[in-house]
Amino acid sequence: MAVRTKDARRDRSRRRSTAGAVLAALLLAPACAGPRDVPAGMTAEEVGATLDRRAAALMAHDTDAYLAALDPRATSFRAAQRTELRNLADVPLESWAYDVKDVKDGTGDRVTAEVELSYRIKGYDKAPMSSSRTVELVRRGEDRSWYVAADRAAEGSPGQLWQQGDVEVVRGTHSLVLGVGRRAAELRRIADTADRAVPAVTGSWPGPWAQKVVVLVPASVEDMAGLLGSPTASYRGIAAVTTGEVGGSGRAPADRVIVNPQAYAMLGDFGQRVVLTHETTHVATRAHTSAATPVWLSEGFADWAAYRQESRTAPEIAPELAEAVRSGDLPARLPADEDFGFGEDAAKLARAYEGGWLACEMIARDWGEEELTAFYEAVGNRARREGAVEQAMHTALGTTPEDFTARWRAYLRARLG
Repeated sequence: MAVRTKDARRDRSRRRSTAGAVLAALLLAPACAGPRDVPAGMTAEEVGATLDRRAAALMAHDTDAYLAALDPRATSFRAAQRTELRNLADVPLESWAYDVKDVKDGTGDRVTAEVELSYRIKGYDKAPMSSSRTVELVRRGEDRSWYVAADRAAEGSPGQLWQQGDVEVVRGTHSLVLGVGRRAAELRRIADTADRAVPAVTGSWPGPWAQKVVVLVPASVEDMAGLLGSPTASYRGIAAVTTGEVGGSGRAPADRVIVNPQAYAMLGDFGQRVVLTHETTHVATRAHTSAATPVWLSEGFADWAAYRQESRTAPEIAPELAEAVRSGDLPARLPADEDFGFGEDAAKLARAYEGGWLACEMIARDWGEEELTAFYEAVGNRARREGAVEQAMHTALGTTPEDFTARWRAYLRARLG
């Protein structure tokens, strides 16, 4: 039986019509380099300096210095920040930085700053994960110093795991699992499964990638949705999602695999293995996945990598599509992007995933695994969808969309009929 997963970044990019906004520029030190592209004047500079001190204190695990940057009158905020700092204690951070993007109402004793928080996990992130924050600052005391009075996710931006509770850290051979509200034994099992997924993906994707994966395990599906900045209903039946940049920026994106603990726990060993291998494939192929990549190819390739070394038959992996083929309802075309919408009928969604998987399996069988990778790269290296698949089919596979679709339909009959 097929296991449904989701590439959250691709889904969000379709809704917002932009991709790649998750990552900021590569930062080499824990303190920020100062505000850029903000109004000139001491206010912007002082805001940046205040956040620099806060970042340095966090990296030094200096609670007193961290709290010293906070508004002494904001009692509840200070208590929450003390807890948040404690929640972060075991996370192996390599850098933590703030970049001031804009300062509003900067003439009085209170300002609001739009800030980009960027951080890297040591040994895993070659480029930072970033988050848009709204920070309020106040001027206090005789020296008129600036203090942070509030810090919250910017509108439309997701929350962070350490804001949900104490972060438990489990290290694997190829994985780092960060969990909140989950037992250590559960996190260890997830790390062991992720450790198996990484070499399996490397065997499917020969291109360079980090060969490491960071997995986040929140306490509930509601908390999972909070980490993704999306409604809870979007993820109730989803075992895991992947976040990160698409578009081949040339950097190694800071992807995260986020597990829905309830849905993931309902799967057996086979299903859990498939889920994490699928999601890890998204991490490996991220730099060659762009707006030009159709969802049938990105999801189909991830499923192909996940099922490649499994012994299940095609009808077992693709039961919905097998039933349709046997009843004479053979698809006329490859799955469209909208067929992968998670608001769709469950059977229709399953057929879309299964059809994408079998398209990639057909390429690997009839053209070869190297050609499948070359086709994926050729499509993803284009900036726009228009003509990308057609051109890649011509150069990498020596075929046309019409011929490919006809061969795929015949393949469905042979494999599922």
